[in-house]
Amino acid sequence: GIGADNDLYINQAIVFIEDAIQYRSINHRVDSRSLWLYRWYYSRTCQWILSLTITVILALAFIEKPSSLTITSDVRYRVPAWNPPCGLTESIELLCFLVFVVDVSVKSYLIGWEEFWKNKWLMAYILTLIVSLTDWIVSLSFFCTEHVRIRRILRPFFLLQNSSMMKKTLKSINSTLPEMASVVLLLAVHLSLFTMFAMLLFARTKDGQQDKEWVRYFRNLPDSLTSLLVLLTTANNPDVMIPAYSKNRAYSIFFILFTVLGNLFLMNLLTAIIYNQFRGYLLKSVQSSLFRRRLGIRAAFEVLSSLKETHANAQESHVSTGALLRVLHKVEMDSRCKQAIMRSLKMCSCDKLSAAQFQKLFEEVDKDAIKQHPPSPEYQSHFMQKMQFAFGHPYFGYLGNVVALANIVSICVVLVLDADKQPSERDDFFLGAINCFFIPYYLLEMLLKILAMGLKRYWSYPSNRFDGLLTVILLVLEIATFAVYGFPHPGWRPEFMGLLSLWDMVRLVNMLIVFRFLRIIPNMKFMALVVTTLLDLVKNLRAFAGILVVVFYAFALTGIMLFKGAVTSFYIKKVVVLSSKEKYDFMALFGDFQAEIFYCLLYLLCVNLICRWAKVYFVAWWLISSVIWVNLFVALLLENFIHKWDRRCHRESLSDIEYQRTVELMFRDVLEEPTEEELMEKLHQHPHLQLCR
Repeated sequence: GIGADNDLYINQAIVFIEDAIQYRSINHRVDSRSLWLYRWYYSRTCQWILSLTITVILALAFIEKPSSLTITSDVRYRVPAWNPPCGLTESIELLCFLVFVVDVSVKSYLIGWEEFWKNKWLMAYILTLIVSLTDWIVSLSFFCTEHVRIRRILRPFFLLQNSSMMKKTLKSINSTLPEMASVVLLLAVHLSLFTMFAMLLFARTKDGQQDKEWVRYFRNLPDSLTSLLVLLTTANNPDVMIPAYSKNRAYSIFFILFTVLGNLFLMNLLTAIIYNQFRGYLLKSVQSSLFRRRLGIRAAFEVLSSLKETHANAQESHVSTGALLRVLHKVEMDSRCKQAIMRSLKMCSCDKLSAAQFQKLFEEVDKDAIKQHPPSPEYQSHFMQKMQFAFGHPYFGYLGNVVALANIVSICVVLVLDADKQPSERDDFFLGAINCFFIPYYLLEMLLKILAMGLKRYWSYPSNRFDGLLTVILLVLEIATFAVYGFPHPGWRPEFMGLLSLWDMVRLVNMLIVFRFLRIIPNMKFMALVVTTLLDLVKNLRAFAGILVVVFYAFALTGIMLFKGAVTSFYIKKVVVLSSKEKYDFMALFGDFQAEIFYCLLYLLCVNLICRWAKVYFVAWWLISSVIWVNLFVALLLENFIHKWDRRCHRESLSDIEYQRTVELMFRDVLEEPTEEELMEKLHQHPHLQLCR
């Protein structure tokens, strides 16, 4: 009936608006049952369960054999790690796989089979699940004794496919690869030519004493190529040139030319190309996101204009404000945006909205999130007004910064004086006495600021929250120190009591004091700009960090499978010019998943190549992490900073308003609005929605 149709149109509009807010595609089933399933799937509970499942399956690598559940990774000191019995982690894996099977089934059903066959990500999702389940069955059939587990390397895919921004980023990187490949090829030519020059220049001579360069670095083609590749990363500079330079100073010209051409020109050229190309592709990606948002809003307008309401003989489609209000009450969106749209709707005197008016209402979603600080309290007393003026003035904050600097300097002086003393000779009195003066001042400063600004206004500033929280922690630690060890006095070195020794508690307090000194950042305009740029990267460019996690994870597990045991046996059989400690340290690199990530791959991110047989693995890691990924991060850092700088130059600073940015808003000024024809053409191509016009 008419009522059922109207309810369906309302529900369709709700889903389309939610799709627009989240930049989701509207190409999904739109019947009543499918809409209920769609909203259930994208509900917070379901998405939380899916995120938890992805986290759990990725975290299994830390407890699976070889387990990372030891305090130290040093093979000399660590106790045997607890390895879970066969079937425990496999059971958890199976539960995760079942969640993923439900996930892919729901997604496939909602988009329809025609769209399913066009969706490469869903096809890859199903293939990954099939391979993982097959490998899981093989693992159980061998009673978990097999060393190669393909499904472990495939796990990061589940993280990748669940993030639309990560998929867009990966697509952008993929589109940029041809331009990157041209510079990488140029780098390869550069390396090859200089390798040939080096082998000719440092060839073996009759005098063995003069052949140190040949013996150490250029004995054969693989060694020569490796030596120059590592020099390109500056990891073996100046070691690689010292034997040749000792023999003849003129040899330095070869290394200078190689470094200048490789590092200063080609590597920076790669950064420039990546910045230029990747910015263009990211812009296209953000443009498509804007199109999705406008399309979702327009789809909501079209279905609402189809409502069976009275007197709808107008030439143009319209939506009644009452219908839109019904939709807005049920839509899940940011309360700030919802209230702003409702306010605009009440201010509008018309009963019906055209397509342009409807679209304009929802432009509120695109705007910067603006945070206004609560007002300061209004005191009646003249004395309190003077107090408020004095302690609310910026100069009072500057005084606090000077006191914090004095605290840092005094700590530095004491640390320098005590640097060479034995623990038994050290006197903790001075650091304790310093803290007795400065921490009460910090508490007094915080209370006076609250008095001047009011608690709500004080707490609304992130810098004040940071400062106040650290002050309270410092006060609690100081009271705990006095309660356990008494007040400071000369020769203050009591015996160990409680959870921490006196020295540990004093060190903890002083580390927090040093950390608290970061409060000066908001007072230094340029430094604040740099820090907010970095914070924006952390908040808004999580997709890049996610892909980096994917790469780390896959390489770490590949390294464990390739080199587990092989590295240890290699160094037991060979006599290597390493100290005993260095040998054990290196043997620990591939011991388990955590050691692989934190010691090996992070170390190689800055780059040191180790084993001859592992060169392909390490060079691939260096190319992906240091050459490509670091340059991508630099490109995005530049992009974000330039946009922030432009806004800083064109906008007056507003003391009571804080602006926040999203990736989409970085490009807001250069994005093009889709035309009416483009939107309607796309809507008519919808596989499940039949429009009345």
